[in-house]
Amino acid sequence: MPRRLILVSNRGPVAYDRDESGRRVARQGGGGLVAALRGAMGREGVLWIASAIGEEDRAAAAAGATADGVRLLVHDRRAYDLFYNVVANPVLWFVQHELWNPARPPAALARLEEGWQGGYAAVNEAFADAVCEELERDPSAIVFFQDYHLYLAPRLVRERFPEAVLAHFVHIPWVGPDRWRVLPESIVAAVHEGLLANDLVAFQTRRWLQQFTMAAAQILGVEREAVARRCVAHPVSVDPAAYARRARDPDVLERRRLLAAGRPERLVLRVERADPAKDTVGGLRAFARYLERHPEAHGRVGLLAVLEPCRLQIPEYAAYLEEIRETAGAIGRRFPGSVDVRTDGDFPTALAAYSGYDVLFVTPVRDGLNLVAKEGPLLNERDGVLVLSEAAGAADELGDSAVTVPPLDVGAQAEAIDRALTMPPTERRRRLERARRQVRTHDLAHWADSLLADLDRLLEPDPHDPGRRRVGVLEPGTGARR
Repeated sequence: MPRRLILVSNRGPVAYDRDESGRRVARQGGGGLVAALRGAMGREGVLWIASAIGEEDRAAAAAGATADGVRLLVHDRRAYDLFYNVVANPVLWFVQHELWNPARPPAALARLEEGWQGGYAAVNEAFADAVCEELERDPSAIVFFQDYHLYLAPRLVRERFPEAVLAHFVHIPWVGPDRWRVLPESIVAAVHEGLLANDLVAFQTRRWLQQFTMAAAQILGVEREAVARRCVAHPVSVDPAAYARRARDPDVLERRRLLAAGRPERLVLRVERADPAKDTVGGLRAFARYLERHPEAHGRVGLLAVLEPCRLQIPEYAAYLEEIRETAGAIGRRFPGSVDVRTDGDFPTALAAYSGYDVLFVTPVRDGLNLVAKEGPLLNERDGVLVLSEAAGAADELGDSAVTVPPLDVGAQAEAIDRALTMPPTERRRRLERARRQVRTHDLAHWADSLLADLDRLLEPDPHDPGRRRVGVLEPGTGARR
């Protein structure tokens, strides 16, 4: 009989709000992680533990009025602010996306010690307590932690339930040991020890897996081969049928009509969060460089950016959104009508734009995967070409279908736009169809099934010792050895 599955993540599958009549309503939780994990919710007996983020989430949790199979944790407000806005995003996210500039470190660095103890550790302890309560009811359950918010929780659970089956999926990139040196050794050791308390650690690509095994071996003084034995790589994906249905909804069709009315002859499209890791500013500059080099494109080729503002309570994110707007304004003054930057995060507009791009321009500085690179080809109707950063995890899957470019190289990206726009029609079609086949074959269900199969394999006995699981707990060293 399948074991119960406990999913653990910061964001949950539902969020709560009030409708026009004042009645509490549930809507699907935001973020790519939630969209990806919903495929696992079809497994019988799943419980999802997540944070109550909004005010209505907190009220629903306090009233015991959350959806079946969902448990929302109400954190201390100050602790959650420190956890999310001081440690998780401006520190861990920046380090793992190689955005950390030692000459200009994030403003949150000044509060790192306070944020780590009073926020990140405290929230991880709350998650660990909740998981342990569930394991007390059902010690056989499989616990599946998610992402960079919860690096400490697995070890806290392991200390109380040594035989628990624990796994962790890291959705963002991993970096080698040298990149971690910007942080205190105690924090770096705690991150790696926390992950190694899991029986299984999963990554988007072999690249990030190999970086983790190298970092863990050097930082903790464990054998790299022993770390590698508990690691797997499974790139997350999307549900093609769900996207096809959503693309036919009336609100998307209406936006298609509006976009078509003002569409340039050739369209370059960006869809992303307004996050420094996505390098929207660099992409705008690359498009401007393309226009500088190709006067014949003026008035004929335009760029549409559909951006979702995020984490604006963090100074670096608020400043970056303003830089995007200033850069777009400057380009618009030089090349009138060439750039349309929308910062309302309107998902129906993004879906509508996917159908009509000639170039899908995806150039993050670094990205664990990047689902836009998979979403766009599924819905495109113009044999659009994907221009994709080599630093995106999706390049490992879609590199042979895309025009790949180095991150931060504005000149190379400008050349790639031209190459994509001048590519012969048969080659454009061939690349698009190859990308579609890859995404449809390795869809969201394939990702979920692969991970659940890995989790189930954790329960297999070791043939040389029937009393033990095939993958056991790896005991890291007691100190950080760097």
